[in-house]
Parts: sequence; C-alpha cells; structure tokens
Amino acid sequence: EELRKLREETNVDSLRQELERERSKRLDLEQKMNEVLRTRLEDSPPQPPRKQQSPSNNGTAEKRQKEVWSSRLQKWLYERFGDYIEDFRFQPEENTVETEEPLSAKRLTENMRRLKRGARPVTNFLRNLSALSNWHSVYTSAIAFIIYMNAAWHGWAIPMFLFLAILRLSLNYLISRGWRIQWSIVPEVSEPMEPPKEDLTVSEKFQLVLDVAQKAQNIFGKMADVLEKIKNLFMWVQPDITRKLYICLWVAFIISCVLPYKLMGFMMGVYAGIKFFIIDFMFKSCPKLRDKYDTPYIVWNSLPTDPQLKERTNATVSRRVQPVVSRSSLAAVPSGMSREDDTGRSHSTKKGPFHEIFNLSESERPLAVCENGWRCCLINRDRKMPTDYIRNGVLYVTENYLCFESSSSKSSSSKKNKVIKLVDITDIQKYKVLSVLPGSGMGISIATPSTQKPLVFGAMIHRDEAFETIYTQYIKIMTTSKPLASAEL
Repeated sequence: EELRKLREETNVDSLRQELERERSKRLDLEQKMNEVLRTRLEDSPPQPPRKQQSPSNNGTAEKRQKEVWSSRLQKWLYERFGDYIEDFRFQPEENTVETEEPLSAKRLTENMRRLKRGARPVTNFLRNLSALSNWHSVYTSAIAFIIYMNAAWHGWAIPMFLFLAILRLSLNYLISRGWRIQWSIVPEVSEPMEPPKEDLTVSEKFQLVLDVAQKAQNIFGKMADVLEKIKNLFMWVQPDITRKLYICLWVAFIISCVLPYKLMGFMMGVYAGIKFFIIDFMFKSCPKLRDKYDTPYIVWNSLPTDPQLKERTNATVSRRVQPVVSRSSLAAVPSGMSREDDTGRSHSTKKGPFHEIFNLSESERPLAVCENGWRCCLINRDRKMPTDYIRNGVLYVTENYLCFESSSSKSSSSKKNKVIKLVDITDIQKYKVLSVLPGSGMGISIATPSTQKPLVFGAMIHRDEAFETIYTQYIKIMTTSKPLASAEL
C-alpha cells in the first residue's frame, strides 16, 4: 500500500506521457525544418551569369555559391546517412519502473513449478555426470573413459567437448521438430505430478510461503557459505591453508613459464580424466579414504565461515572469562537473610506459582535479571499448523532451565509451555527471522536433540540482554557440569 501511494504521488505515468509528447513535438519540428529547407532549395532559380562585377560582388557571389553547395551537401548526407546519424545521437537513458506483483499463493506455486521445469535440464546433466563418475553403468562408463583418455592423449579433448555440444544442439533441434529421441545414461524416473489446487486454505497458504522461504533461506545460506569460505581463503584467516594455496600458485606459475602449452594441456586433460573417473569414484566409495587423502575436500571443509569464526571467538572469550557473581546481586539480598533463603522464596507469575506452572522444584526461580521475563513469540518450525507454529508468551531463565510460558487464555495452555534444560542445549545463536529486514534481528535460535529444527524465540525487544544472560548461564552450567562428570569417571 505504501508503494502504491508513492507511485500515485510521483505520477510516473503522467511524466512519461509528457516526455513522449515532447519527443513527438521535436520530431515534427525537425521534419518541418527539413521540408522547408528542401522546398527553398528546389524553388531557388539558377542565377544568370553576370558579365562584369566588382571584386566585392564576386566575393559575395562566391560565398553564396559555397553556402548553396554546403546546404546541398548537407541535404544529400542527411538523406543518405540520416538514420545512422540519429542512431549515434546521445540521449538520456530512461529509468523504467518495474512493476512488482503482489504476493499470491497461486502465483507462488506457479513460479515454483516453472523453476523446477527450467532446472530440469541442468539436473539431468548433473545426474548423468554423477552416474559416469560413480560407474552406475560399468559398460557406459568404461566406454566414456576410453574415449576421453584417447582424446586427451591425442590433444582432442577440447574439440571433443565442442562436438558433443553441437551433437546435443542437433538432437534438441530434431526433438523440437517432432522426433521422439529419448536417450540417457540414467533411466528416467517418473515423478508424481501433484494436481494443481485452485482454492487453498489459509493454513495451506501460510505453510506454502514458509516452505518457499525455507528453501530460499537454505539456498542463500549455501551460497553465502561458499563466498565466505573463498573470502577467508584469500584473506589469510587460516594461514596454514592459504600458505598451501600460495605455494601451489607459485609452482603452477613456474611450470606455465617453462613447459609448452601443448604439453600442459595434455597433462591437465589426463589428470582431469583420471580424477573424474577413478579418484572421485574411489573417494565416494571409501569415505575414510577420502577423509585422509582427499586434500581439496579436507581443505574446503576446514575453511571456516564468518558465523563459525564468530563462534570460535566467543568460545575463546568464554574460556578466558570465568562467570563471577556480581556485587550488585549480592547487595540485593537483605542482610538478615542468607542466599539460600532468598532463592527459596517462591516466584509467582500471573497464572500462579512459578514452580507449579513448569512442574519444577521450588528452588528453581527466575534469575534477578529476568524476574518479570522477556515477552517474545516461540516459533516451533517442527510444527505444521499455524496455531502450534507460533505462540506468544514470556521467556524466563533459571539456574538450570529455560522456561517459556504461553500467554494463551485456554485451559490447555499449560501443555503449550516449554521447558528446556540448559545442559541439553547444543547450539545457541542470535537469529534474524526475516533476512530482508534491516538490522541484526530480534530473535534467539536454540537447538536441542529433541527438535529437528532449532527453536526460535523472536520479536524480543531486549534480545541482546536475553542472549547474554542465557549464554552466560549456559557457559556456567557447562563448566560446572564437566568437572563433575570427569570426577565421576
């Protein structure tokens, strides 16, 4: 609605129409000027020769004659090359405003189907290549290996690829002309076609948008990981790995200066064939062998991304800084009451005592930082229904638990409460629910073994304060639990 209002206020269409009118007027004026010049030249009578004229008259006559000849020459050039001259005339570029379609579930499903149909040739090509490298059909892979190595031996690798491209285009032409040509290394598997749904319910539309957003998020995440790894490789984030690349580049540079190009092409072609058909097959069949000897695979997996680097720095800082009880928290305890008495007091929420709501012991109560809790919404991505997917409530942190109290007024709201042990948390990160929005986000992602996808506590106003509190308490619990476990062993 805001974009529509802005477009109406700017009046782009009216400005465009005025610009077109000015252009048409300019073209009409140019045509009229050319017609006037043409009629003047045609109507001008030839001047009779004069017998004797003064030198001044001779000069003016010569000037007039030159002007006539120059006008005729300009007219002739414009008639012959006017179109080409107009093509080279500098004009300001038009800023066209692209119309954006509103979000629609029907349009979304149609675009997804179009994307699948468009990506089918690429997926078929990659599937055929993987079938060759995996020796899916021993007979076909052996023939392809022999043909490729023979072409590489005689220096015909590049002509062979060009010939295969021409052959593929020729087959596509015959298929477009109506020929039935179906040939592939991998047998075709018919995918079940889902019947198009005309009318979708609100929950189905919501789930469709979430599925598409999840796929887009995963694709963009993989692309970001690849780009960040390449950046960290060239920025000497891990000097040992970048040093190997540096030495390899120097060796390749020296070899390229010494060896002839024909020999280099032969060596690269033979190595590519052996790696594609034999080495990759051995590494895919034997994962332990790949983990030990596949150097590019090991180097690529060891390259860190930016979030991994941030986690490493946070882990090193948390190891150095031990959790210490602040003096302000000690001063908050009354002088006549011990700390055990203070923690033993029951903390009550709007719906009742804290330990009764979450079925915990009476010693478990919220920390001093979050006695009133943080208002947020729990996004459980394992659920499919919108009512279970998002819940509004309040988040509390105790010494050993992370508790979420649902704000639903129904009688079964106690079942929607969430209790997570801090020891069971496998990963905790700051989270941005919608990546298109500016800023660093207002959510916290927490992964546990009991959930397939991490739980997200979003729409938190005091997100950074909550994250620091949960993270420090988590580090404190983990550091105290590890010595106990080692002592028991």
